Amino acid sequence: MKNKLTTKIKDLRLAKGLTQEDLAREVGVRRETIVFVEQGKYVPSLKLAYDISKFFGKKIEEIFFF
Repeated sequence: MKNKLTTKIKDLRLAKGLTQEDLAREVGVRRETIVFVEQGKYVPSLKLAYDISKFFGKKIEEIFFF
């Protein structure tokens, strides 16, 4: 049985008034990557998870959940 990744990225992003493109640019990935991470279709690398959490000023475990 596969674990499903869920995130708070969309909520955090919208609270800051950012588009997926804005966040992608900030963390150095394509917009599609953010789309797939938000939908739980892509598990980010540790570096990307770190970059996203650092951008939002949160711990990784406050943003990503299995």
